[in-house]
Amino acid sequence: MIGDDVKPATYREVFAVSAFRVLFGSYVLLLIGDTVRMLALAVLVYERTGSPALSALAFVAGFVPQAFGGALLLSLTDRLPVRTAMAGYDLIRCALALVLAVDVLPVWAVLVLLASVGLVSPVAGAARQRTLPELLHGDAYVLGRSVFGVTAGAMQVLGYAVGGLLLALVGASGALLFAAGTALASAVLVRVGLAPGSRPAANPAEGAVRATWRVNRELLGDPVVRGLLLAQWIPANLAVAAEGVIVPYAPDHAGVLYGSGAAGMLLGNLLVGRFVRPAWRERLVPWLALQLGAPLVFFALGPPLWVTAALFVLSAAGLGYQLGLQRRFLAAVPAATTGQAMGLVNTGTMTLQGVSMAGAGALAGLLDPGQVITLIGVVTLAGTLAVLGVLRDSARRDVEQRRSAPTPRRAIAPDRLEPEHNGPARTGAGSADQARTDPGVTS
Repeated sequence: MIGDDVKPATYREVFAVSAFRVLFGSYVLLLIGDTVRMLALAVLVYERTGSPALSALAFVAGFVPQAFGGALLLSLTDRLPVRTAMAGYDLIRCALALVLAVDVLPVWAVLVLLASVGLVSPVAGAARQRTLPELLHGDAYVLGRSVFGVTAGAMQVLGYAVGGLLLALVGASGALLFAAGTALASAVLVRVGLAPGSRPAANPAEGAVRATWRVNRELLGDPVVRGLLLAQWIPANLAVAAEGVIVPYAPDHAGVLYGSGAAGMLLGNLLVGRFVRPAWRERLVPWLALQLGAPLVFFALGPPLWVTAALFVLSAAGLGYQLGLQRRFLAAVPAATTGQAMGLVNTGTMTLQGVSMAGAGALAGLLDPGQVITLIGVVTLAGTLAVLGVLRDSARRDVEQRRSAPTPRRAIAPDRLEPEHNGPARTGAGSADQARTDPGVTS
């Protein structure tokens, strides 16, 4: 049982684990490298074709296939050693950036290549997430997830700044070479910094696609897991639709509003993950989720720019609600399918974000953008109320289920990622002081 006297973990405790530092470093390199690559490729395609549509398509071509990868290949997450999955994906990204830097492929081939790499992206991202509960236990795991959420917002901003500077200094091809270098550095870091690990147990007669479909059905068929998935997906991915109409709403200040959303996400993860006690973090879940939609309703008043920016900060800060759900989610999924369950969260997030933002953009062609954002706020509040039972139950049911199985106040796993069969007990699967996955952060 989590008492009110349990204090949050500290960054010193989390970063004392060397394998976590490796995962964090590789994630920083991933975010900066991929942001630079997408920006440089969009510029390169536009310079070659003069088509804004093709440039935009090149920017997001790797996103959509992630939904198919999540539906077809996620079982590989729980079959491959983590180091193999992560380093292998880094090498694929390195090769992709090098091929793009040469600039010899026709645009259609570039798009196909991007889609192919996006297909395997969910496996590497889920492998990273599967590793965290083996390294960080208790509230330290929640803070570790928070660190990744904060890093996602900060590194995307830094990546665009670095990308813009590189484009000015060395052009698109030079920026793509930089992206290839970050991917190679990440592969070396993972290869050297993580222990080999063992191949997780799997049925050799069952193919990856069949296993993925089977486990996804089992996860979605479990009412507890399904409820927690919907609670993570619905409020967050309805609210993010507002970003799809920022440009038509404020074309001259879109950068400010996008930055406000990133700042809000960073602030929410930082405050909730580091400074809110574990028990209160779970009690605040429904209120933080409602915070996603409530500020957007005030766009009906046509507020000035500074108020608009503040509303985006306040709304995005509500994303911290997901930190209070993750202890239950990790405890609810079977230990053997942890990686796939975490990958399923990300796959659903990517898919729903794309659908909601596209829908908002289409609606902005019929209504005033401010009215669309207001409507998004109302729909987000309605969606949050629809899953309010799960959001409000985040503390009580978990305590009742495991009242007789107390765990230490906080624990840090061994300093390296050892083979799974020799590793520490997976307390994240059933102890009373556990943690979360990482929504909205892609690999």
